Amino acid sequence: MSSTRKVIIIGSGPAGLTAAIYTARANLSPLVIEGEPSSTSDQPGGQLMLTTEIENFPGWPTGITGPELMQNMREQAARFGAEYLTEKVTRIDFTARPFRVWVRDAEFSADSIIVSTGARSLMLGLEAESRLLSHGLSTCATCDGFFFRGHEIAVVGGGDSAVEEATFLTKFASKVTLIHRRDTLRASKIMRDRAHANPKIEFMWNHTVVDLLGDDRLTGLVAQHTETGALTTLPVTGLFLAIGHRPNTDLFTGVLDMDDNGYLVTQPNSSYTNIPGVFACGDVQDHTYRQAITAAGSGCMAAIDAERWLEAQHAG
Repeated sequence: MSSTRKVIIIGSGPAGLTAAIYTARANLSPLVIEGEPSSTSDQPGGQLMLTTEIENFPGWPTGITGPELMQNMREQAARFGAEYLTEKVTRIDFTARPFRVWVRDAEFSADSIIVSTGARSLMLGLEAESRLLSHGLSTCATCDGFFFRGHEIAVVGGGDSAVEEATFLTKFASKVTLIHRRDTLRASKIMRDRAHANPKIEFMWNHTVVDLLGDDRLTGLVAQHTETGALTTLPVTGLFLAIGHRPNTDLFTGVLDMDDNGYLVTQPNSSYTNIPGVFACGDVQDHTYRQAITAAGSGCMAAIDAERWLEAQHAG
Protein backbone atom coordinates (compact mmCIF):
# COMPACT_ATOMS: atom_id res chain seq x y z
CA MET A 1 0.00 0.00 0.00
CA SER A 2 1.28 3.48 -0.82
CA SER A 3 1.74 6.11 1.90
CA THR A 4 -1.31 8.02 3.07
CA ARG A 5 -2.17 11.03 0.93
CA LYS A 6 -3.91 14.18 2.01
CA VAL A 7 -6.68 13.89 -0.55
CA ILE A 8 -7.92 11.43 -3.16
CA ILE A 9 -10.39 12.60 -5.78
CA ILE A 10 -12.62 9.91 -7.29
CA GLY A 11 -13.80 11.02 -10.73
CA SER A 12 -12.49 13.50 -13.27
CA GLY A 13 -15.25 15.53 -14.88
CA PRO A 14 -15.35 19.31 -14.48
CA ALA A 15 -16.09 18.93 -10.76
CA GLY A 16 -13.24 16.52 -10.05
CA LEU A 17 -10.71 18.39 -12.17
CA THR A 18 -11.61 21.74 -10.62
CA ALA A 19 -11.21 20.15 -7.19
CA ALA A 20 -7.84 18.86 -8.39
CA ILE A 21 -6.75 22.34 -9.49
CA TYR A 22 -7.67 23.89 -6.15
CA THR A 23 -6.28 21.15 -3.93
CA ALA A 24 -3.08 21.00 -5.95
CA ARG A 25 -2.59 24.75 -5.64
CA ALA A 26 -3.13 24.33 -1.88
CA ASN A 27 -0.15 21.91 -1.84
CA LEU A 28 -2.36 18.93 -0.99
CA SER A 29 -0.86 16.81 -3.82
CA PRO A 30 -4.15 15.18 -4.85
CA LEU A 31 -4.37 11.79 -6.49
CA VAL A 32 -7.14 11.79 -9.08
CA ILE A 33 -8.46 8.31 -9.81
CA GLU A 34 -10.10 9.41 -13.01
CA GLY A 35 -11.90 6.33 -14.31
CA GLU A 36 -11.20 4.04 -17.21
CA PRO A 37 -11.74 4.78 -20.92
CA SER A 38 -13.71 1.59 -21.52
CA SER A 39 -16.36 2.51 -18.95
CA THR A 40 -19.56 4.22 -20.09
CA SER A 41 -20.28 5.61 -16.62
CA ASP A 42 -16.84 6.34 -15.18
CA GLN A 43 -14.79 7.44 -18.17
CA PRO A 44 -12.06 10.05 -17.62
CA GLY A 45 -13.43 13.53 -18.20
CA GLY A 46 -17.04 12.51 -17.59
CA GLN A 47 -19.97 13.28 -19.85
CA LEU A 48 -18.23 16.22 -21.50
CA MET A 49 -16.04 13.74 -23.34
CA LEU A 50 -19.18 12.94 -25.36
CA THR A 51 -19.90 16.60 -26.14
CA THR A 52 -18.72 18.29 -29.30
CA GLU A 53 -19.12 22.06 -29.07
CA ILE A 54 -19.52 23.92 -25.77
CA GLU A 55 -20.50 27.57 -26.16
CA ASN A 56 -21.77 28.42 -22.67
CA PHE A 57 -18.65 27.81 -20.59
CA PRO A 58 -17.29 31.23 -19.54
CA GLY A 59 -13.97 32.24 -21.03
CA TRP A 60 -14.41 30.58 -24.42
CA PRO A 61 -16.12 33.20 -26.62
CA THR A 62 -15.84 31.09 -29.78
CA GLY A 63 -16.62 27.80 -28.03
CA ILE A 64 -14.55 24.75 -27.21
CA THR A 65 -15.13 21.02 -27.53
CA GLY A 66 -15.81 18.95 -24.43
CA PRO A 67 -12.65 16.82 -24.77
CA GLU A 68 -10.51 19.94 -25.27
CA LEU A 69 -11.95 21.61 -22.17
CA MET A 70 -11.36 18.51 -20.06
CA GLN A 71 -7.79 18.14 -21.36
CA ASN A 72 -7.06 21.78 -20.55
CA MET A 73 -8.41 21.37 -17.01
CA ARG A 74 -6.45 18.14 -16.59
CA GLU A 75 -3.19 19.78 -17.67
CA GLN A 76 -3.88 22.77 -15.44
CA ALA A 77 -4.24 20.57 -12.36
CA ALA A 78 -1.15 18.55 -13.33
CA ARG A 79 0.86 21.77 -13.59
CA PHE A 80 0.28 22.34 -9.87
CA GLY A 81 1.11 18.78 -8.85
CA ALA A 82 -2.02 16.68 -9.28
CA GLU A 83 -1.34 13.03 -10.08
CA TYR A 84 -3.60 10.81 -12.17
CA LEU A 85 -4.48 7.15 -12.15
CA THR A 86 -6.51 6.17 -15.19
CA GLU A 87 -8.37 3.38 -13.48
CA LYS A 88 -11.73 2.77 -11.87
CA VAL A 89 -12.15 2.52 -8.10
CA THR A 90 -13.49 -0.94 -7.32
CA ARG A 91 -13.88 -0.82 -3.53
CA ILE A 92 -13.87 1.66 -0.66
CA ASP A 93 -13.61 1.65 3.13
CA PHE A 94 -14.69 4.89 4.82
CA THR A 95 -15.22 3.37 8.28
CA ALA A 96 -12.05 4.88 9.73
CA ARG A 97 -9.33 7.35 8.85
CA PRO A 98 -7.25 7.20 6.87
CA PHE A 99 -9.89 6.31 4.29
CA ARG A 100 -9.02 3.49 1.91
CA VAL A 101 -9.86 2.91 -1.73
CA TRP A 102 -8.91 0.06 -4.00
CA VAL A 103 -8.27 -0.22 -7.69
CA ARG A 104 -8.60 -3.98 -8.05
CA ASP A 105 -5.78 -5.25 -5.77
CA ALA A 106 -3.97 -1.92 -5.36
CA GLU A 107 -4.83 -0.07 -2.15
CA PHE A 108 -4.59 3.68 -1.59
CA SER A 109 -5.29 5.69 1.53
CA ALA A 110 -6.01 9.35 2.20
CA ASP A 111 -6.98 11.68 5.02
CA SER A 112 -9.84 13.07 2.93
CA ILE A 113 -11.87 12.00 -0.09
CA ILE A 114 -13.63 14.07 -2.74
CA VAL A 115 -16.30 12.13 -4.66
CA SER A 116 -17.02 13.48 -8.15
CA THR A 117 -18.19 10.40 -10.03
CA GLY A 118 -20.96 12.27 -11.87
CA ALA A 119 -24.21 11.00 -13.34
CA ARG A 120 -25.16 9.64 -16.71
CA SER A 121 -28.20 10.31 -18.83
CA LEU A 122 -30.52 7.38 -19.36
CA MET A 123 -30.56 6.40 -23.02
CA LEU A 124 -32.96 4.52 -25.26
CA GLY A 125 -30.60 1.60 -25.84
CA LEU A 126 -30.44 2.01 -29.60
CA GLU A 127 -27.34 1.13 -31.61
CA ALA A 128 -27.37 4.49 -33.41
CA GLU A 129 -27.17 6.51 -30.18
CA SER A 130 -23.40 6.25 -29.86
CA ARG A 131 -22.98 7.34 -33.47
CA LEU A 132 -25.35 10.30 -33.35
CA LEU A 133 -24.77 11.63 -29.83
CA SER A 134 -23.78 15.29 -30.22
CA HIS A 135 -24.65 15.01 -33.91
CA GLY A 136 -28.33 15.80 -33.61
CA LEU A 137 -28.93 13.66 -30.53
CA SER A 138 -28.59 15.40 -27.18
CA THR A 139 -29.36 14.90 -23.51
CA CYS A 140 -29.20 18.58 -22.53
CA ALA A 141 -31.48 21.26 -23.95
CA THR A 142 -29.74 24.05 -22.04
CA CYS A 143 -26.42 22.99 -23.52
CA ASP A 144 -27.43 22.39 -27.12
CA GLY A 145 -30.75 24.09 -27.83
CA PHE A 146 -29.10 27.08 -29.47
CA PHE A 147 -27.77 24.87 -32.27
CA PHE A 148 -31.30 23.97 -33.39
CA ARG A 149 -32.60 27.41 -34.24
CA GLY A 150 -35.34 27.04 -36.85
CA HIS A 151 -35.25 23.20 -36.78
CA GLU A 152 -38.05 20.72 -36.23
CA ILE A 153 -37.01 18.60 -33.26
CA ALA A 154 -38.39 16.05 -30.81
CA VAL A 155 -38.14 15.41 -27.08
CA VAL A 156 -38.61 11.97 -25.50
CA GLY A 157 -40.12 11.84 -22.03
CA GLY A 158 -43.21 12.70 -20.04
CA GLY A 159 -42.04 14.12 -16.72
CA ASP A 160 -41.29 17.63 -15.56
CA SER A 161 -37.81 17.54 -17.08
CA ALA A 162 -39.12 16.56 -20.51
CA VAL A 163 -41.77 19.27 -20.50
CA GLU A 164 -39.30 21.84 -19.22
CA GLU A 165 -36.85 20.95 -21.97
CA ALA A 166 -39.55 20.97 -24.66
CA THR A 167 -40.74 24.38 -23.51
CA PHE A 168 -37.21 25.74 -23.42
CA LEU A 169 -36.49 24.41 -26.90
CA THR A 170 -39.45 26.29 -28.40
CA LYS A 171 -37.29 29.41 -28.03
CA PHE A 172 -35.16 28.04 -30.86
CA ALA A 173 -36.98 25.32 -32.78
CA SER A 174 -39.80 25.93 -35.23
CA LYS A 175 -41.64 22.90 -33.86
CA VAL A 176 -41.12 20.50 -30.94
CA THR A 177 -42.77 17.08 -30.86
CA LEU A 178 -43.00 15.59 -27.37
CA ILE A 179 -42.94 11.78 -27.64
CA HIS A 180 -44.30 9.85 -24.68
CA ARG A 181 -45.02 6.17 -24.20
CA ARG A 182 -48.29 6.85 -22.40
CA ASP A 183 -51.36 8.91 -23.30
CA THR A 184 -50.87 11.53 -20.62
CA LEU A 185 -47.90 13.37 -19.15
CA ARG A 186 -46.45 12.47 -15.77
CA ALA A 187 -45.41 16.08 -15.28
CA SER A 188 -46.97 18.33 -12.66
CA LYS A 189 -50.19 20.15 -13.58
CA ILE A 190 -48.53 23.51 -14.02
CA MET A 191 -45.99 22.01 -16.41
CA ARG A 192 -48.69 20.10 -18.31
CA ASP A 193 -50.77 23.25 -18.70
CA ARG A 194 -47.74 25.16 -19.91
CA ALA A 195 -46.95 22.56 -22.55
CA HIS A 196 -50.52 22.27 -23.82
CA ALA A 197 -50.74 26.05 -24.11
CA ASN A 198 -47.57 26.33 -26.18
CA PRO A 199 -48.46 26.42 -29.90
CA LYS A 200 -45.02 25.13 -30.90
CA ILE A 201 -45.37 21.87 -28.94
CA GLU A 202 -47.16 18.89 -30.47
CA PHE A 203 -47.69 15.56 -28.73
CA MET A 204 -47.07 12.05 -29.98
CA TRP A 205 -48.85 9.87 -27.46
CA ASN A 206 -48.36 6.12 -26.92
CA HIS A 207 -45.13 5.97 -28.91
CA THR A 208 -41.57 4.89 -28.27
CA VAL A 209 -38.54 5.69 -30.42
CA VAL A 210 -37.23 2.46 -31.96
CA ASP A 211 -34.67 3.75 -34.47
CA LEU A 212 -32.63 6.82 -35.37
CA LEU A 213 -31.91 7.80 -38.95
CA GLY A 214 -28.76 9.34 -40.40
CA ASP A 215 -25.16 8.25 -40.82
CA ASP A 216 -23.15 11.13 -39.40
CA ARG A 217 -26.03 13.49 -38.54
CA LEU A 218 -29.57 12.85 -37.31
CA THR A 219 -32.08 13.12 -40.16
CA GLY A 220 -35.11 11.55 -38.53
CA LEU A 221 -36.46 8.94 -36.17
CA VAL A 222 -38.81 5.98 -36.26
CA ALA A 223 -41.47 5.79 -33.54
CA GLN A 224 -43.65 2.78 -32.78
CA HIS A 225 -47.16 2.90 -31.37
CA THR A 226 -47.22 1.02 -28.07
CA GLU A 227 -50.62 -0.54 -28.74
CA THR A 228 -50.87 -1.11 -32.49
CA GLY A 229 -47.19 -1.52 -33.32
CA ALA A 230 -47.56 0.88 -36.24
CA LEU A 231 -44.34 2.67 -37.25
CA THR A 232 -44.11 6.39 -37.98
CA THR A 233 -41.10 8.19 -39.41
CA LEU A 234 -40.57 11.69 -38.04
CA PRO A 235 -38.20 13.87 -40.12
CA VAL A 236 -36.57 15.74 -37.24
CA THR A 237 -33.00 17.03 -37.20
CA GLY A 238 -32.74 17.13 -33.42
CA LEU A 239 -33.73 14.69 -30.68
CA PHE A 240 -33.44 15.40 -26.98
CA LEU A 241 -33.67 12.59 -24.44
CA ALA A 242 -35.29 13.57 -21.15
CA ILE A 243 -36.02 10.18 -19.61
CA GLY A 244 -33.91 10.68 -16.52
CA HIS A 245 -30.40 10.49 -15.13
CA ARG A 246 -28.64 7.94 -12.97
CA PRO A 247 -25.91 9.06 -10.57
CA ASN A 248 -22.78 6.91 -10.45
CA THR A 249 -23.11 6.05 -6.77
CA ASP A 250 -23.25 2.25 -6.66
CA LEU A 251 -19.81 2.22 -5.07
CA PHE A 252 -21.12 4.21 -2.08
CA THR A 253 -24.37 2.36 -1.39
CA GLY A 254 -24.86 1.89 2.35
CA VAL A 255 -21.87 4.15 3.08
CA LEU A 256 -22.83 7.68 2.03
CA ASP A 257 -26.30 9.13 2.46
CA MET A 258 -28.34 9.27 -0.75
CA ASP A 259 -31.76 10.54 -1.75
CA ASP A 260 -34.45 8.32 -3.23
CA ASN A 261 -32.91 8.63 -6.71
CA GLY A 262 -29.40 7.68 -5.59
CA TYR A 263 -27.83 11.15 -5.57
CA LEU A 264 -25.40 11.82 -2.74
CA VAL A 265 -26.78 14.11 -0.06
CA THR A 266 -24.55 16.98 1.03
CA GLN A 267 -25.09 19.39 3.89
CA PRO A 268 -26.71 22.71 2.93
CA ASN A 269 -24.35 25.23 1.33
CA SER A 270 -21.42 22.83 1.51
CA SER A 271 -19.95 19.67 0.01
CA TYR A 272 -19.87 17.75 3.32
CA THR A 273 -21.38 14.26 3.22
CA ASN A 274 -22.53 12.32 6.29
CA ILE A 275 -18.95 11.14 6.87
CA PRO A 276 -16.56 13.84 8.11
CA GLY A 277 -13.67 14.14 5.69
CA VAL A 278 -15.62 12.83 2.69
CA PHE A 279 -16.93 15.47 0.31
CA ALA A 280 -19.08 15.28 -2.82
CA CYS A 281 -19.35 17.62 -5.78
CA GLY A 282 -20.74 17.83 -9.30
CA ASP A 283 -23.56 15.86 -10.85
CA VAL A 284 -23.22 13.01 -8.36
CA GLN A 285 -24.98 15.29 -5.86
CA ASP A 286 -26.74 17.74 -8.18
CA HIS A 287 -29.96 16.65 -9.89
CA THR A 288 -31.11 20.23 -10.55
CA TYR A 289 -28.61 22.11 -12.70
CA ARG A 290 -26.29 19.50 -14.25
CA GLN A 291 -24.11 22.03 -16.06
CA ALA A 292 -20.35 21.97 -16.55
CA ILE A 293 -20.00 25.37 -14.90
CA THR A 294 -22.05 24.45 -11.82
CA ALA A 295 -20.11 21.19 -11.51
CA ALA A 296 -16.84 23.13 -11.67
CA GLY A 297 -18.11 25.54 -9.04
CA SER A 298 -19.04 22.73 -6.68
CA GLY A 299 -15.61 21.17 -7.28
CA CYS A 300 -14.08 24.40 -6.03
CA MET A 301 -16.33 24.24 -2.96
CA ALA A 302 -15.30 20.65 -2.22
CA ALA A 303 -11.62 21.49 -2.50
CA ILE A 304 -11.92 24.45 -0.13
CA ASP A 305 -14.04 22.42 2.29
CA ALA A 306 -11.46 19.61 2.25
CA GLU A 307 -8.54 22.00 2.74
CA ARG A 308 -10.20 23.72 5.71
CA TRP A 309 -11.29 20.41 7.21
CA LEU A 310 -7.74 19.03 6.92
CA GLU A 311 -6.37 22.16 8.62
CA ALA A 312 -8.87 21.71 11.45
CA GLN A 313 -7.74 18.08 11.80
CA HIS A 314 -4.06 19.14 11.78
CA ALA A 315 -3.64 16.90 8.75
CA GLY A 316 -3.15 19.64 6.17
